[in-house]
Amino acid sequence: MFDKLKKMKERYLELTDKLADAQVIARQDEWQKVAKEHSALSDIVADYDLYLAAEKDCRECEEILSGETDKELLALAEEEKKAAESKMEELKNTLKIKLLPKDPNDDKNVVIEIRAGTGGEEASLFGAVLMRMYMRFAERMHWKTEEVDMNMTDLGGVKEAVFMISGKGAYSKLKYESGAHRVQRVPATESQGRIHTSAATVAVLPEVEDVDADVNLADLKIDTYRAGGAGGQYVNKTESAIRITHIPTGLVVTCQDEKSQIKNKEKAMKVLKSKLYDYYRSAADKEYAEKRKAQVGSGDRSERIRTYNYPQGRVTDHRIGMTLYSLEQFLDGDMLEMLDALALNEQNELLKGSQDD
Repeated sequence: MFDKLKKMKERYLELTDKLADAQVIARQDEWQKVAKEHSALSDIVADYDLYLAAEKDCRECEEILSGETDKELLALAEEEKKAAESKMEELKNTLKIKLLPKDPNDDKNVVIEIRAGTGGEEASLFGAVLMRMYMRFAERMHWKTEEVDMNMTDLGGVKEAVFMISGKGAYSKLKYESGAHRVQRVPATESQGRIHTSAATVAVLPEVEDVDADVNLADLKIDTYRAGGAGGQYVNKTESAIRITHIPTGLVVTCQDEKSQIKNKEKAMKVLKSKLYDYYRSAADKEYAEKRKAQVGSGDRSERIRTYNYPQGRVTDHRIGMTLYSLEQFLDGDMLEMLDALALNEQNELLKGSQDD
């Protein structure tokens, strides 16, 4: 580990010199590339420097302890040595985590798909609650949200919803949301006050840039149609809505959020590229079907990553066994505590794996 850290620091110093090089500064593209790598290394190098400083303090204390006779100085050196060792251990654990392989998609924007599962209209209404929850979370993070395609019920529920969230680190936070979400509550239409259980599925995909996916236009079937809203609330008189079918895979994307056909096509292509990236990446591992099922499930109530229990005011994530008794705040987008716990759990699992190797 420390050999790797030493090389990373050497590289960081090399990049620091390049940033001040007039020839590099003159070439804007190269300078930006150097600056990006320099920035990526700065955090871990700073912690490594702190570790080296604590290690130096520890050695100096050991020298005092081996040659000093003054009791007060010995006691002080012993105390400082323990503090330095504690700091070294803390920084060592921090550095281990920072050296874990980084998900290359973590900094990307995301495409989120929500679909009603088991539970009829109640599942659709819950799907709308989930969509609002993610949009409120995006607001708290100062991220941008864009609707792509909304298939709503007459009561305002979500049959299917596709939207994009743009912001630094969006995928790193939201990637844990893929799966079946279960709700337990008394529906507004329930006269007997009985608690019903229903579910909605969520899929979170990293937005794919043009450099990540090359789509052959000959493989696409593009249809236009008139956009329409639930219950006839809005009908577009022109054929601005877009449906794109990727013939080789059968993947279909629709977009009717914008009144402009061109803008709808741009959004639909972004979503299609994200879906294709996810599809081919999974297929390359020969586990596409299994991974997709593991990610979003079938929408059945028995398959769930999280339960939202209204009568008890709690939300429970079954993957890490974490329960928060702040359901109202959570559904209003106050999700960071849960998402950070999921990220920490993943880090710990990765650390265990690296130690086993």
